[in-house]
Amino acid sequence: MSSKAASASHPSPLKKFSFAGGFWKRAEDVNRTETIPAVLDFWKETGRIEAIKLAWKPGMPNRPHIFWDSDVVKWIEGAAYSLGRTPDKKLEAEVESICKLYAESQSPDGYINSYYNTIEPEKRFTNLRDNHELYCAGHLFEAAAALYEATGSRTLLDPALKFAALLSKTFGRKPGQRHGCCGHEEIELATVKLYRITGEKWLLDLAAYFVDERGREPNCLEAVEGSHTKAWPLAYYQADKPAREQSEANGHAVRACYFYAGMADIAAETGDKELLEACKRVWDSIVLRRMYITGGIGSTSHGEAFTFDYDLPNEDAYAETCASIALMLFAQRMLLISPESKYADVMERALLNTVMAGVSFDGRAFFYANHLANKPERYSNINVLPGRNPFPPERLKGFGCSCCPPNVARLFASLGLYFQSASGSAVYSHIYGDWDCEFALVGGSVSLSQRSAYPYDGHVATVVKPAKPFSFDLMLRVPGWASKWSVKLNGRRLAKPETVNGYLKISRLWKAGDKVELDLDMQPVAVEGHPSVRFNTGRVAIMRGPLVFCIEEGDNGKDLNDIRIDLSKPLKARFDKALFDGVPVVEGSAFRSKPEDWNKALYKAADAKPKLKRVKFKAIPYNRWANRGAGEMQIWTLRA
Repeated sequence: MSSKAASASHPSPLKKFSFAGGFWKRAEDVNRTETIPAVLDFWKETGRIEAIKLAWKPGMPNRPHIFWDSDVVKWIEGAAYSLGRTPDKKLEAEVESICKLYAESQSPDGYINSYYNTIEPEKRFTNLRDNHELYCAGHLFEAAAALYEATGSRTLLDPALKFAALLSKTFGRKPGQRHGCCGHEEIELATVKLYRITGEKWLLDLAAYFVDERGREPNCLEAVEGSHTKAWPLAYYQADKPAREQSEANGHAVRACYFYAGMADIAAETGDKELLEACKRVWDSIVLRRMYITGGIGSTSHGEAFTFDYDLPNEDAYAETCASIALMLFAQRMLLISPESKYADVMERALLNTVMAGVSFDGRAFFYANHLANKPERYSNINVLPGRNPFPPERLKGFGCSCCPPNVARLFASLGLYFQSASGSAVYSHIYGDWDCEFALVGGSVSLSQRSAYPYDGHVATVVKPAKPFSFDLMLRVPGWASKWSVKLNGRRLAKPETVNGYLKISRLWKAGDKVELDLDMQPVAVEGHPSVRFNTGRVAIMRGPLVFCIEEGDNGKDLNDIRIDLSKPLKARFDKALFDGVPVVEGSAFRSKPEDWNKALYKAADAKPKLKRVKFKAIPYNRWANRGAGEMQIWTLRA
């Protein structure tokens, strides 16, 4: 490894960031007032909070599960971020009470796990491959770091550090230490977070050990005696080869991107160029060959996994909400190491489409999987075995494996960390909206005040407010989807603006009140997929700005697969005030079959030229689908 090389930029703390209104403010508010309380209610209802007390006995309901701790502490992390933005004494008291339960449940040597300390205390660390111990520990570390940064509380931080010390003592390459890593990655990036708030190098060494050990021989995911789970191939766990040799995104999509995020963290902290190059290779594998247009990843329910290049089915898509959040974590880290718009493009795509689709408009129900086409009849009771419906056509308040709801809660509570960052002499705006943020640069402090109806409108006005005039670079992202754009500085159009890695760069002596106006063209466009994506041959998807659109049965009738969009006619966008507090919709011309031509027959001789009728269609943002009742939906539609 080379000497330490700091990331190119860092987000300003959440306490220095605020949404001023509009689309993003609503998302943050709904998360705080609806999603966070709804998730906690489900934890209490299902026994997840009670389990922390270690009081469960055989015969009692709600037997603790191996991953319940991860659910609860992800909720704590989300609540902590929310407290850092909006103080709430009732919520803070709730968080502190749960953290105290964890502190009281801690074993004398530092171990924390509600399942093992209650059900099988003698078997801890015996099944790292299947039983999520280090995964749960990692989420606990993240929650502890978030709460400490938000409120200064050490109620969970001190137990977390004691637990981390136990892991550092237990795992490693020194004599007497265990050789192991977790079947579900998370501990890697989480331990780096503890390192960054404490500065204790042994924490970084522990994180690096878990990254480096994966895929080495003898393999750290050794056979487990008495396991209830048959082992997947090592590639499923990203353990078929060492981290620096990884080149394809394989296996469980959430685990993969958590691991890649941890690899990027270690590369950022140590300057490890080999590790960073591996991150770039798997990034290309995902984005160029294995990612849905919505930013969804993991195309099969069998193992919640990547399959092979260009295998992106629509109706059977898995695209787990957690997987897109994991992709955002990976994208953010790559963006901070090397500020390039391609990373922010994917981060935004996943956020605005799959992640936002993963929670209902009212914030209280969730999708686990996010398919790109839906035929509700497929999921009726007559077609699906009880308890085996992986693709419900409507959102639910929770699941048996309920990882996605708290992941959504923590993501939306920490949104500001994805919108901006700063380096020594530059401020970056990655995602646009109504927001204000303060930055500390080499030459002084500066605040940005940005106003925009983004993602519904492409006009972005940014007012620069330095404490005193000084020179720095203002870097505004030019999204990859923006085929046309223009910029004005203090009312004057810049004829030849400079761009660097997809960012508009304006370098000058900035004074309070300087204003930059960026206009991004948001005409709706039809998009086609790579010809190797066999499911989308002859089909197009509609995008407007960063938003993917879909057609629903409620607007277009049944048998959506029969609609053929006429691209010789213009696609037109308009703002529909009656939908979801106001959203853009896209309308256009299409053709579809005449049912009467079939005379109730199942088959008939094909016509040389099909007899079709002209119809109008209406598309809405995909992130709002299934909020008006169950019905058909599709993104990829036939072209005429």
